[in-house]
Amino acid sequence: MIEKISNIEQFDNFIKNDIYYIRIMSLIKAYGCNYDFVCFYRQVDERNHITAIMSKLDNDWTLCLGDKADCDELKEFFNVIGYSTVLSDDSFKFTDIFEEGIVMSSSRKMEISSQYTEIDRFPKLMELFNFVDYGTADFESWYVDISHRIRHGCASAYTLNVNDEIISSGIFSSIYNNNAILTAVQTSPEFRHMGYASSLVSEMLGDIKGTVYLMREMNLNEQFYIKLGFNNTGRWRMYK
Repeated sequence: MIEKISNIEQFDNFIKNDIYYIRIMSLIKAYGCNYDFVCFYRQVDERNHITAIMSKLDNDWTLCLGDKADCDELKEFFNVIGYSTVLSDDSFKFTDIFEEGIVMSSSRKMEISSQYTEIDRFPKLMELFNFVDYGTADFESWYVDISHRIRHGCASAYTLNVNDEIISSGIFSSIYNNNAILTAVQTSPEFRHMGYASSLVSEMLGDIKGTVYLMREMNLNEQFYIKLGFNNTGRWRMYK
């Protein structure tokens, strides 16, 4: 059975240390269950044990599967309720239309310093948005979301600066229970391959006591993250 939940305590008996769980739990910690644009569901078996949890932000879903999840019921649920995207691990076989890539994780802490640079843990979000270049994304919507998450301790933003100019950036887009998800790692083209991104990411890893996760494209940046202590741990799929 799949049921909508009304408070975070209804997820208490389900714990899974993976990137999907961190996304969902960080979102519910930030927003709770009282907004129309975000909602949360759980799947339970006949003994009322939780077998999967889900979040919906606008119409984009994240699915975290337990060992005994009923995937047929989940497929029917998504087809009935509708979706723009469904993000899950590749054990969930849904449709033939999807993007996929690699999940990496690291619990290692290392220090890589760069001379003449400064880490800003509270950058101006408009400057960060322009630096990352989110393309057609709307700044106001992005700002409202990321600033809300930061205020609730569910996200944090970083830049590495030289003479007050941003040359590298990174965001923990989800933080929950001392674990985090790393996104938006970018360096200005003229400063790439000079160790600046490595210095920034190593500093960010040191701020998280637990595990840091990330999603990367299939054939990109593997060696960069391996040198920083990350390991490949699975595949993500985003169904459309």
